[in-house]
Amino acid sequence: MRIHTCGLEKMAGIEDGMLVAVSHVSHLDPIVVSAVLARRVSWVSRIEFFQNWISRKVLYHGGAFRVDRGGAALPTIREGLKRLGRGEVVGIFPEGEVMEGERSVLRGATVKRGVCTLAARSGCPVVPVVVLGTDRLRNVGPWLPAKRGTLWMLVGEPLQAEPGDHTKEGRRRFAARLEAEYVKLYAEIRGTFGLPETIVP
Repeated sequence: MRIHTCGLEKMAGIEDGMLVAVSHVSHLDPIVVSAVLARRVSWVSRIEFFQNWISRKVLYHGGAFRVDRGGAALPTIREGLKRLGRGEVVGIFPEGEVMEGERSVLRGATVKRGVCTLAARSGCPVVPVVVLGTDRLRNVGPWLPAKRGTLWMLVGEPLQAEPGDHTKEGRRRFAARLEAEYVKLYAEIRGTFGLPETIVP
């Protein structure tokens, strides 16, 4: 795959824990981001992906940990804070699942508040990342030698939680900042690489 990246230098100065918050158009997004970043990423992964023993083994080997979207969030928050406290990079998809159309945060939709809680309680920066093109890899064409698939990745400026962002209103404010950043990054990545609006399904 040809992977065009911009903004990786924005992560270079962060040596301690950080949250990599990625827009979500495909289940291949974490593979692409992990392949590009220099540091290992511990992904927050849906509990459903741990049910098959093969995928469970791969996820554990890669450092992933579970989130039960229909259950209690506290165990995931505690594990995330523990890893951030150890200086790890925690990868998270603030939308909660793959989103298309107007449900995509890139088109102005909302994010879940778990990332806001982790940012506020840990004090670690949140680095928004937009990845495009991964949804097309479910087709045969991009994998053919003559039609190598192309992917695009843009890293935004790190966002730091402010005093009071641990409250319900604070999390709402932080979520609004993050949502606005995604919309801005989407416009920037399309402008930089000349991508059409249809690049997001």
